[in-house]
Amino acid sequence: MFVLYNLVVFLADFALHFLAMLSPKMKLFVAGRKDVFEKLSAAIKPTDRTLWFHAASLGEYEQGLPVMEQMRVKFPNHKIILTFFSPSGYEVRKNNTMADVTLYLPLDSASNAQRFISLAHPELVFFIKYEYWPNYLKELQRQNIRTFLISGIFRENQLFFKWYGGFYRNALASFEHFFVQNTTSEKLLHRLGKTNVSLSGDTRFDRVAAILEKDNHLPFIDEFKNNTLTLVVGSSWPKDEEILVDFINHTSEKVKFIIAPHNIKAEQIDALQKAITKKTVLFSEKENTTLADKDVFIIDTIGILTKIYSAGDVAYVGGGFGNPGVHNVLEPATFGLPILIGPNYSHFAEATELVARGGCLPIENTDQLKELLEKLIQDKNYRRAVGQICASFVQQNTGATRNILSYFDTQN
Repeated sequence: MFVLYNLVVFLADFALHFLAMLSPKMKLFVAGRKDVFEKLSAAIKPTDRTLWFHAASLGEYEQGLPVMEQMRVKFPNHKIILTFFSPSGYEVRKNNTMADVTLYLPLDSASNAQRFISLAHPELVFFIKYEYWPNYLKELQRQNIRTFLISGIFRENQLFFKWYGGFYRNALASFEHFFVQNTTSEKLLHRLGKTNVSLSGDTRFDRVAAILEKDNHLPFIDEFKNNTLTLVVGSSWPKDEEILVDFINHTSEKVKFIIAPHNIKAEQIDALQKAITKKTVLFSEKENTTLADKDVFIIDTIGILTKIYSAGDVAYVGGGFGNPGVHNVLEPATFGLPILIGPNYSHFAEATELVARGGCLPIENTDQLKELLEKLIQDKNYRRAVGQICASFVQQNTGATRNILSYFDTQN
């Protein structure tokens, strides 16, 4: 089976080089892996002691960060190696200060796995949430390197639980311990005979709860807000914006809007700005502009959405009109904002739970958005009650990092 798998990896590598000529994202994917081994060799000496964290993309990095921070404290003399699979994770966090070296993970060939692990020589390895690369896992097991899954999620439809999934089931033998988010994952692993499982919870709750302890103040947002009730729209897509723009253009409510689109390509920002009839300003235009007299602030940059949520009164989180669905609702939730989302949220446990509790309010069209937004704007008590549901949900689910660290306290 490994022969067939490695053939598929070889063909995928060839195909990706072709796609790189057509797609900017694939170009980053391929180009970023060209000098990985050179970078790793330059950053990690043979005498260094190391820990390796692997994240598929940005969301998994955020999940792993609380554990990285605590491992940095627990193992102060070790270097941390951080790898990403996706450009959307690497390109945003390649200059992070937590890891000593941040790299793309080379494709999962046997030779790449052997070379990477030889250069990295980690003592502990943490895969975050998912991604099970058979050659890497096989090599880690061959070298008896302690390997863990943190904030793991397993679902019935994964290959591990199919009659023909033996190849991937075998890869799970490489993990010393599975720290999973929910009882469903725990039960599925038990069904495979895995007893090395802990229901630790989701480290993202620890991550977002810690945001409250930071300085989230942005003076230019205060200037724009000007003590006016403000709706923060985070990670919006065109379908979200179509519905929101209709409300923005026609509402008579005294409210301001901050929109942070998921995609900040110039043509899409320009189209959004032209669709809005009220006074609008871009982040890139904010200097030498009187922000207080503007109605809509479009954030055509990345990296500040979390801080912006802290200044909001209501949030709309985008993605819920597309696939796979809604983006991260936990960041506005930790600030106690009531949250509006689109209808596609069922694949995201935290959004589903917040809908059930009444903290996330799903909408399917402009009329529903108008009805709910007007209620949230006009009824302060309702707005605060819905927001409190969100804040309490985050606080009630913290502690996953502590649960994971306790394992190492007892094992070492």
